[in-house]
Amino acid sequence: MTYQTLCKQRYLAEGESVPFMLGGREVIVLWPDGGQPRAFEGVCPHEGQSLVNNADFNGRILVCTVHGWVFDGRDGQGLSPAGCRLTEFPLRMAQGLVEIDLDAA
Repeated sequence: MTYQTLCKQRYLAEGESVPFMLGGREVIVLWPDGGQPRAFEGVCPHEGQSLVNNADFNGRILVCTVHGWVFDGRDGQGLSPAGCRLTEFPLRMAQGLVEIDLDAA
């Protein structure tokens, strides 16, 4: 695995989403209420719309505002419609930094 620094840990907060561009890829980090931060490709699997610019996160679910697709913020699983999911990247916290492995997805 090849981890690279995404941001300082203090820039993430429980119940929030934070968008990033890293290595030419859109990434969205979701920290669901009562869970752990998770990193996903910032693109909706429906029609490739940007979730960085077109999504709402309420601390539990992520909604693509372009066509209304809904995802569970804890694991990226599609809720509406079922059977789809967001691509997840390994994420870890190390010495106050958030690190991501973009090559593992």
